[in-house]
Amino acid sequence: MSIESGIPGLDEFLASAGFTDGFPENTTTLIYGPPKVGKSIFCYQFAYHGMSINEPCLYVTADEGMKQLQQNMIDFGWFLQSFMDEELLYIIDSISSLSGVPIENTSTYTLSKINDPTDLMVKIGLGTRFVFKKSNEFRSVFDSLTTLFAFNPEPMVIRFLKTYLRRLKEAGATVIVTYTEGVTDERTEKTLKSIVDNLIMFDGNYMTYKSNLGFIGTVEYEITDQGLVLGKGEIL
Repeated sequence: MSIESGIPGLDEFLASAGFTDGFPENTTTLIYGPPKVGKSIFCYQFAYHGMSINEPCLYVTADEGMKQLQQNMIDFGWFLQSFMDEELLYIIDSISSLSGVPIENTSTYTLSKINDPTDLMVKIGLGTRFVFKKSNEFRSVFDSLTTLFAFNPEPMVIRFLKTYLRRLKEAGATVIVTYTEGVTDERTEKTLKSIVDNLIMFDGNYMTYKSNLGFIGTVEYEITDQGLVLGKGEIL
């Protein structure tokens, strides 16, 4: 089974390789690479496209607060408020509480703490139940593990991630998690890559897709004012 990723060229690339007929549904994917190469843009695009075809999304924002997330998406012409009003989007904001600026929770927006993985997991559980009531096929984004590592011991983050991925996958979600390469040691990075179904690596020019089923492919991409667009690819 597959879903529409919303990334122009990606689903066609995977289908042309005979791997799937689109982005693999109900899988977990780690998107990694250096800073500023399109990891968060992939998340915006993936989540927005799903909501545009009535697939709910549980979005955990850890690198930017709610207001910055909204502005970043507006820059691409993607507006979130209507989806929140329709209860297709549930946002867990784990970073705004650090600023001390009071923000009220709503039925589709809640604050958590990036330095308290236990509270964050509780909020994720509540959010998962909320979106599951809308559909047992939904999307979930966690952007980004990088900030989580900055505030918590590495073993704690790994335990949190394993729980998060297991819970969301069991609920029927297709899960995207981002990470900036090099912020932890090699052993931790190896563990991160081993506990997901798929890996997507961005380097600023090429996207490399790897599946635990053995598929590996690389494709050119660019960041446009309409998001990520993929070009020519090669199966490795």
